[in-house]
Amino acid sequence: MKKLIVILVVAALAGGGAYYWWVYRPAHQVEVAPVVTEKVERGNIRTIVAANGRVVSNLDVDIKCKASGEIRELPFDVSDQVKKDQLLVELDPVDEDRVMRQSEVRVSAAEAQLEIARHSLEVAERSLVTDRQKATVALQSAEVRSKDARAKADRVKELYAKKLSSQEELETCETAAVQAGTDLETAKVKLEELKTQEIALELRRQEVKQAESDAQTAKIAREIAKDRLDDTRVMAPIDGIVAVRNVQIGQIISSGISNVGGGTTMLTLSDLSRIFVLASVDESYIGQVREGQDVAIAADAYRDKQFRGKVVRIATRGVNLSNVVTFEVKIEVVGEAKKLLKPEMTTNVEVTTAEKQNVPLVPAEAIVIKAGKPFATVMKDDGTKEDVRVTTGLTDGTKTEIAQGLAEGQTVVVYKGSGETKWSGAPKQQGGPPRGTMFGGPPRKR
Repeated sequence: MKKLIVILVVAALAGGGAYYWWVYRPAHQVEVAPVVTEKVERGNIRTIVAANGRVVSNLDVDIKCKASGEIRELPFDVSDQVKKDQLLVELDPVDEDRVMRQSEVRVSAAEAQLEIARHSLEVAERSLVTDRQKATVALQSAEVRSKDARAKADRVKELYAKKLSSQEELETCETAAVQAGTDLETAKVKLEELKTQEIALELRRQEVKQAESDAQTAKIAREIAKDRLDDTRVMAPIDGIVAVRNVQIGQIISSGISNVGGGTTMLTLSDLSRIFVLASVDESYIGQVREGQDVAIAADAYRDKQFRGKVVRIATRGVNLSNVVTFEVKIEVVGEAKKLLKPEMTTNVEVTTAEKQNVPLVPAEAIVIKAGKPFATVMKDDGTKEDVRVTTGLTDGTKTEIAQGLAEGQTVVVYKGSGETKWSGAPKQQGGPPRGTMFGGPPRKR
């Protein structure tokens, strides 16, 4: 028990001694943080919006075939250059060629039937003309004979009344007159019968039209068969490079128009005449991005090279992923160096939202916010300090433009790590601070 008391007393004396030394230690032993200062200097400043993106081609075309069958020729491989209308794929055309020959036979048969129908119509038309002429002449002759026979019978009847003709002669003339009248009626009936022949002629005309339709249908079927035969040869729709090849010679493919699944994608052609970057910009910064703004582009594949670009399109609608909304910004890469970029490469982009040349600049940490207004602490020649109200312009998070309040060459105090700097205590300026190192930094992942 006595040992415990002794230990407690010694511990208390040691603690009291340490406290006394700390409070009353010599002034020269107190560490004083050095004051960091910087000169107001002129320079260039720009504000940026940084984002990640990926390289895309001007146009990607999936190549499918309208026909089905076995691949016989496949002249191009991945990365090969292709010109428009060059042969990309050829299928075995044996089935389509057989259908083509059958359609040719059907066209010949339909054309022959059409000729037969036309000749039959021509014969019927000529027969109608001849029969009408004959019937007309026969009618005229019957009318003359009937009139003559009736007149003769009437004269004989007058003579018989005067007892100058016999009963037998009268009966003979009456019989001849009746027979002539009958012949006249028969001639009239034959002329009327020609109307039935005219109706039959109209039927033949309809048969000709039907034959013409059959011939036209056969020709259309032949054109379809020819197209099907042509479809076995797939030509390049654009100039481009083979980006993907999914098939091999001897493989059976399905049609792209008759198959429910959309058919087999054989190749993908990429038009690399223009190169773009699709960047995802956070909704907090999309309001600062405009079409036509300059863009600096860096690719992980070329760590020491910078590419140039222009904003050409800003998406109207954003994409919400895990409650983070981003907008797609399309950037066209310009300059000869764009040929180095390949589709799907990962890139980092910096869109220049504002830029000024030869303006007064101070470190961003030299600006402090007091009562909601920016101030800078000026270090005078006699070592005293003075807080000066300033008007700031652009800032990139490292440097801040001084529009009013400071002159070039003045010395300002920099508050390293201060919680009252412009960026921590005031609303962010246009563009905001750069988000991460772009060039020379570690590769970014998607």
